[in-house]
Amino acid sequence: MKSSFGSSRSPKTIALVGKYHSLEIAESLRGLAEYLHERGVSVFIERETAEHVGRQVDLARWVTCGFNDIGAHADLAIVIGGDGTMLNAARRLSRYRVPLVGVNQGRLGFMTDIARCDMLTCMDDLLDGRFTAENRMLLDAEVVRDGREIAANQALNDVVVDKGAIGRMIEFELFIDGEFIYNLRSDGLIVSTPTGSTAYSLSSGGPILHPTLTGIALVPLCPHALTNRPIIVNDRADIELRVTHAEDPRVHFDGQVTLDLNPGDSVRLRRSEYTICFLHPPGYSYFAMLRQKLRWSEGPKGV
Repeated sequence: MKSSFGSSRSPKTIALVGKYHSLEIAESLRGLAEYLHERGVSVFIERETAEHVGRQVDLARWVTCGFNDIGAHADLAIVIGGDGTMLNAARRLSRYRVPLVGVNQGRLGFMTDIARCDMLTCMDDLLDGRFTAENRMLLDAEVVRDGREIAANQALNDVVVDKGAIGRMIEFELFIDGEFIYNLRSDGLIVSTPTGSTAYSLSSGGPILHPTLTGIALVPLCPHALTNRPIIVNDRADIELRVTHAEDPRVHFDGQVTLDLNPGDSVRLRRSEYTICFLHPPGYSYFAMLRQKLRWSEGPKGV
């Protein structure tokens, strides 16, 4: 779902979140903070970002705070880094409904729209309310052992159950809305949102889902039976993976948080009640982004 951010909602307080351990991030973050201050915006810098980046540039003049305070007080957050930095910020801020803007200083940057060289130019459009809002769904996940929940988390990209460090396949049962679907022997299963369909899911043969869709993709990893193909289910589906046999099973949330599993554990997934709002600059096109990032329409390169 897209809508105009609107000039009536021009942000007064903006939080900056950056990738750690990068001099380029430090310089960009300081320059952005100074620019926003000159435009009359109150600037917060996320605490861990400040602790790491502040070793390289002086950030003493800016207010530093944690994600809880950002959620309570910021009108939006600008994420400077790559998709990994954006994923972390999205999970931490989704319940506060803080919109996110991405400045790409990573590699592909499917979720970070603004190039570093265009950063300050785009800020004029942002502060004047000319960005477009787009909501993305998230997944809620819980891990159940012996009938009780032992862990819970969210994912913007995907939840992956896999075989861990052992070379043998994992075996599990898949249920959708309580209905048994199949037994799967494989390296694992990716449960992906539309946002995550261009990540691990894509490299594993899954479909690309436009981010305005609300389906959930189930993509087997190297299935033993070649007839186990990716499927897409309704976003209202309750999904359950029951581990039946594995040596070292694990579950991963957005590839950033990992939990060890035991045989008999269940991973239960459903659409989250929260969404994350991305703000896109004028002229943003999802398909143009795919053409650029995935190099569609390029001819063969000379040898």
